Amino acid sequence: MRSQIQRLAIAAGIAVACSAPAVFAADNPMVGGAPMYANKTIVENASTAKNLSTLVAAVKTAGLVDTLSGKGPFTVFAPANEAFEKLPAGTVDTLLKPENKAKLTKLLTYHVVSGTYTSTQLTAAARSHGGTSTLKTVQGEPLTVKLQDGKVWVIDAKGGKASVTTADVMQSNGVVHVVDSVLMPK
Repeated sequence: MRSQIQRLAIAAGIAVACSAPAVFAADNPMVGGAPMYANKTIVENASTAKNLSTLVAAVKTAGLVDTLSGKGPFTVFAPANEAFEKLPAGTVDTLLKPENKAKLTKLLTYHVVSGTYTSTQLTAAARSHGGTSTLKTVQGEPLTVKLQDGKVWVIDAKGGKASVTTADVMQSNGVVHVVDSVLMPK
């Protein structure tokens, strides 16, 4: 009787596993303690990542939820909460005020590039151009991708550098690379 129950339990487990859609790629990293699903949008996935809560709040305040939930594809250099904490005291609170929506939108869209660029593609582009390559952001200004110290770095218009800490988080509408600093347009 016991072995029959064990066989039924195993069979039930296999049936559940086989019926579940295979949407979480084994190589798609966890972000902020949450699984990232390749069949969900950038906003859907980011909303579950504890370390992206400041970014999600900013995206909502700027009115960019529909855009980043759209078809895309987009490459997003997503600043983690710690990146926002590096900004001068009060900066985030000021940006989240309704009267600063245009500034916030400019800042956030500076972290977005049209198209899907994986770390392999970013690295290859930089290598083929002597170690750096340039991407045009949705905001309109360029970002520079640089290979240094075995890492992929993103350099903003003011010379600030952000390291890619989690690369290739695949989404249904693009890819996210988590970065450790907020990138600043001119």
